[in-house]
Amino acid sequence: MRSVSETESDFEEKAHLIPLRGASSKTAPVCCSSRYNLAVLACFGFFVLYALRVNLSVALVDMVEINVTKPANTSDLGCPEHSNTSTVRYNKTGKVYNWNADSQGWILGAFFYGYIITQVPGGVVARKVGGKWLLGLGILGTAVFTLLTPLAADLGVGYVIAVRALEGLGEGVTFPAMHAMWSSWAPPLERSKLLTISYAGAQLGTVISLPLSGIICFYLDWSYVFYIFGAVGVLWFILWAFLVSDTPETHKGISPVEKEFIISSLQHELSSKTSVPWRSILTSLPLWSIVVAHFSYNWTYYTLLSLLPTYMKDILKFNIQEDGFLSALPYLGCWTCMMIAGQLADYLRQNQILTTIVVRKIWTAIGMVGPAVFLVAAGFTGCNYRLAVALLTLSSALGGFSMSGFNINHLDIAPSYAGILLGITNTFATIPGMVGPVIAKGLTHYNTIGEWQTVFYIAAAIDVFGAVFFLLFGKGEVQSWALDGYHLHRK
Repeated sequence: MRSVSETESDFEEKAHLIPLRGASSKTAPVCCSSRYNLAVLACFGFFVLYALRVNLSVALVDMVEINVTKPANTSDLGCPEHSNTSTVRYNKTGKVYNWNADSQGWILGAFFYGYIITQVPGGVVARKVGGKWLLGLGILGTAVFTLLTPLAADLGVGYVIAVRALEGLGEGVTFPAMHAMWSSWAPPLERSKLLTISYAGAQLGTVISLPLSGIICFYLDWSYVFYIFGAVGVLWFILWAFLVSDTPETHKGISPVEKEFIISSLQHELSSKTSVPWRSILTSLPLWSIVVAHFSYNWTYYTLLSLLPTYMKDILKFNIQEDGFLSALPYLGCWTCMMIAGQLADYLRQNQILTTIVVRKIWTAIGMVGPAVFLVAAGFTGCNYRLAVALLTLSSALGGFSMSGFNINHLDIAPSYAGILLGITNTFATIPGMVGPVIAKGLTHYNTIGEWQTVFYIAAAIDVFGAVFFLLFGKGEVQSWALDGYHLHRK
């Protein structure tokens, strides 16, 4: 009987005989193709998903009373008021609640207590039954609970925390379900492009919902933020239910050429095993490199996602209208970089200028070390409002590179189990969303510039650590345990 080490050695020796993964003499048109239609509809789905997730960050500014006692002899409190007085009346008819900083932190973090529970189950279920209905129902459930948020606020802070946790349960299945669908839909050399298009909707949702939430709060009141975005979520679900299929084989409108192109490009990458190799998955160092990078990146991302509107208002002293628009700028930059980086990543891979793992590592380094540098710099801008916003925008913009780095590396190392792998990494990556806002709120009781500098230091240090870990241990080829037989595809 041959040993495992000998088998792995054979893999290595024969790897060079196997053509570049996904290379094919046949291609299918991009325009009006089913795979790109899926990417666009998924983009709108994640747009809705993040709009439902982040609208509370802006609405909360108007939902709570400002009742903070500043410490004596403190010289680095927030900046002086600078906003121009608007000639339009600011509608303040919405109810206001006496929730302290700690309660606000728990409200912002509650979403992730539900979100973390359904990550791995979502990946397992999606692999068995498909991701279409799992993703669709997850977003629909989130939309329904968003519609119930104003009622929960009237009932008390505990009800708001519960509703947000239930929203998290619904959203928790979405990314694993989408990854599972792409394992059947995305040709290997189009992964960066297709996945960045679909997941860029998350940034686009943030870009649009933050300023739009500010406008809604200004002209109507904060409750309409939840009603409007919740209704959009229900509408998206109807479109998703009628226009999407789990696999190319079950899609009624796909062309024969495109179906053959997708299936043939994936024929040596997918496993037909019904059982999940849990031991191999959980002991895979390449997977743990993604876990560490994902956790580290999300610490910065979720801290800013939850608290940037508060920073804009309490430190930089922007009003609710400016707050929403300026809080969105960093995510507009992230969306732009994400789209460009995805196209460039696949261009470099398709033309064999760089291997997959080199692209993943370079993009991860840019997307994590770059944001850390500019985030720390933003803490030292004092009351230079324009410079602070510019640096925060650069920090988030560079983070867009990571989507074509560690963020889609699951599909490189184990496409058959991509949904499960993303469920695992996203479980750990959800922890920053649970504790990050709570810690940040705990460190910024008095909203001083010095306190926020500490928040930025912590986030930057974690970001750099995650990047280094992925650079050391990340891989770009399908792992042997994720394949049938002896097909190891190196790139």
